[in-house]
Amino acid sequence: MKKVIYSLVLLLVVAGGLVLANRGTKSETPKKPKPRVLTAAEKQAALKNWEASPDGIKYKQWEASPVGKKVYASEAKIMKNVRAFSNMEAVVTSLSLPPGSRLGFGVMVKINGEDFILSFGLEEPMEFKQLHSLKVNDSILIKSHVVSHAPKYAYPIVSGDYVERDGKVIYKRKPRKGGC
Repeated sequence: MKKVIYSLVLLLVVAGGLVLANRGTKSETPKKPKPRVLTAAEKQAALKNWEASPDGIKYKQWEASPVGKKVYASEAKIMKNVRAFSNMEAVVTSLSLPPGSRLGFGVMVKINGEDFILSFGLEEPMEFKQLHSLKVNDSILIKSHVVSHAPKYAYPIVSGDYVERDGKVIYKRKPRKGGC
């Protein structure tokens, strides 16, 4: 009798082990294939297609317009400082962004005699607390990794990574979590 019970228990353990082993392999997530990298010719073809689209045509017209040329010229004036992540002296000219902007919290500043949008992104209650103390005509030092533009705005957009006023740091962007 004991031999029969031991053999049944052994059979039950082996069967349970097989079931659990199969279950473990089924629950594994399949590896996603890496996205295919486009060749230079494919990138060029995609760019040509976009330029022929209504949005691409509108963008090209904006680039050729006086406003677009002014934005590019303003960007060129500070590009050396942006690449080097060096200090840029700025004066706050307005505490609000142009009407209809969707850049989050930001202010208008004048750098090297040119107007720029200084954007900090979506507002976090505590993160921008000291930036709310800025006033018009305040002198600040800015460091940024990015300057961009959009046809919607008549000014280049400087991403605020670091802001200093009167020798005190009032804002420093936190590094992103989980990578680049």
